Amino acid sequence: MSQKLRFLDVLILIKGAGDLASGVAYRLKRSGFAVVMTELPNPLLVRRAVCFGDAVYTGETMVEGISARSVKTVAEARQLAASDVIPVLVDPQTTAVEVLKPQVVVDAVMAKTNTGTTINHAPLVVALGPGFIAGKDCHAIIETNRGHNLGRVINEGQAETDTQTPGTVKGYTADRVLRAPAAGQIIAVAKIGDPMSRGQLIATVNGQEVRAPFPGVLRGLIHSSGFIPLWGGHFSHRANLPSLRSLSKCDRAYPIQLCRREGLDNQKDPSSRYSQTGPTFYPAWEL
Repeated sequence: MSQKLRFLDVLILIKGAGDLASGVAYRLKRSGFAVVMTELPNPLLVRRAVCFGDAVYTGETMVEGISARSVKTVAEARQLAASDVIPVLVDPQTTAVEVLKPQVVVDAVMAKTNTGTTINHAPLVVALGPGFIAGKDCHAIIETNRGHNLGRVINEGQAETDTQTPGTVKGYTADRVLRAPAAGQIIAVAKIGDPMSRGQLIATVNGQEVRAPFPGVLRGLIHSSGFIPLWGGHFSHRANLPSLRSLSKCDRAYPIQLCRREGLDNQKDPSSRYSQTGPTFYPAWEL
């Protein structure tokens, strides 16, 4: 990709608008790129406070000073992409790729399987996590598994296999993920950010209770309009969580490598309104 182009002239389409996808979008938007995100009609977002995809439910949301807005058409998305706001388009099949013809496609769905992304979708196609083969499904993969290789760019082969087990934080692993007792409609009793005691009621799913596994703070919970399949929340062991609305260290790792893939790290487009500060990093709690 020629660096003689203004970053704003480079359109990047991001599949998915969850927390990891939002970390990618945040970094790219701060650098001055035009960004469009796509989502499902009822996205199963857990850490909604740091998900641009929450705009699907609320109309507009903000993550660390950058706004995202739900749009209805591809034309709206194209127009808004070059503004200070990130458009979020409901597009389950990502048909917008054919119309927008972005220079870069990032698959950040984190489905742990390829949901339809092909290497022909754009001149540069990057995928996050397992389920893809670099050189076949996409040009590069960014490792998402915690550990030594987190954030590493993979140009050949695959990412590490999904362990299906959350990373250990302060001795907690699976307990940090709230799992539904059954598939069905969720009714929230608590809200994100609420301090909880052990055993306190968080939500019900089809009338079955989901309670706090240990004292802490509710870090994430899917929207009450969502049909929950297997799990739907994150729990923190901390008594308070000042970084509740901050992107995590993991969220920030992937877009750094995406920029490095094109030699764009630590560069900024003077045409961007964010160019006075450039890409900014803040310490964040990791869970």
